[in-house]
Amino acid sequence: MKNPAMFRKLLLSLVALLLLPVLAQAEGLVAGQSFGKANEIVVTFAAAMDAAKVTNPANYVVYEEQDPDIRLPVTNVALAADGKTAILTFAEPLNSTQAHVVSIANLTQAGKAAESFRVMKSYLGYLLSILVSALLINNFVFTKYLGLCVFFGTSKRKDTAKGMGLTFTIVMVVSAIMSWFFYQFVMKPYGLNFLQIVIFIGLVSLTVQAVDTILRKVNPALFNAFGVYLVLVIANCVIIAVPLILADNEYNFFESFMLALGAGGGFLLALYLMSSVRERMELAKIPPTFKGVPIAFIVAGQFALAFLGFSGLNIF
Repeated sequence: MKNPAMFRKLLLSLVALLLLPVLAQAEGLVAGQSFGKANEIVVTFAAAMDAAKVTNPANYVVYEEQDPDIRLPVTNVALAADGKTAILTFAEPLNSTQAHVVSIANLTQAGKAAESFRVMKSYLGYLLSILVSALLINNFVFTKYLGLCVFFGTSKRKDTAKGMGLTFTIVMVVSAIMSWFFYQFVMKPYGLNFLQIVIFIGLVSLTVQAVDTILRKVNPALFNAFGVYLVLVIANCVIIAVPLILADNEYNFFESFMLALGAGGGFLLALYLMSSVRERMELAKIPPTFKGVPIAFIVAGQFALAFLGFSGLNIF
């Protein structure tokens, strides 16, 4: 880059944007906050506090930011020996994917008061959790059973499977980005949410047509191997599901990109795993009744059972 200083400033600005929820802290006594175990919130104070006030559960008001009317009762508060770290325990596990608001009353020290503050995970970790969830935990093929027509049709050979997986990922990412822009800046401002499916299918069709034209010129062999399945991508439920999910969850640009990338990568992973097994099955002794599509459905069911092992996985 011609201007390294400008590049460093841009990079630092991006990092600050991603880490803003982590760096954001309440003014006054609270120096840090985070989720602990499934039913815990850990609060770190800037100085040693009065144990009698800190450990009184009645001084705390906690709720999810999206549901301020539903209060989460604090059952116990434990203060560390240094008097700076308090562990709030709740009766039920917390939904750590949502930001929580904590208000502390009757707590002052050296003229400073502990006001309300937000507790949430690292935003970068949240983005990665969206990616991993779409890739493994909520794989669109093996856990949601979407896109099975293209999945079974193009998973006979690994070369074709990899090509279709990459094509799917590219189409998914590009169409999701366009869908996000249209949803945020056209559909929502003008009240056109009822046209979501129509507009999203049109954007996917535009992307598929561009990929179709590029593949026809760049790699005719791969284009011919896809056959009719490339056209089926236009109305494929996997492709349409991503814009609908990002619109329903009100994802921002980064979250939408991670969702599309994870969904496309999950479809690529499913195709590659299935094609690897189907190539091996051609050499196996399979009863004539189960050859072809029947044994493919059985193998897909076994993969689906295996992917259920990722249910409840919480990395970040």
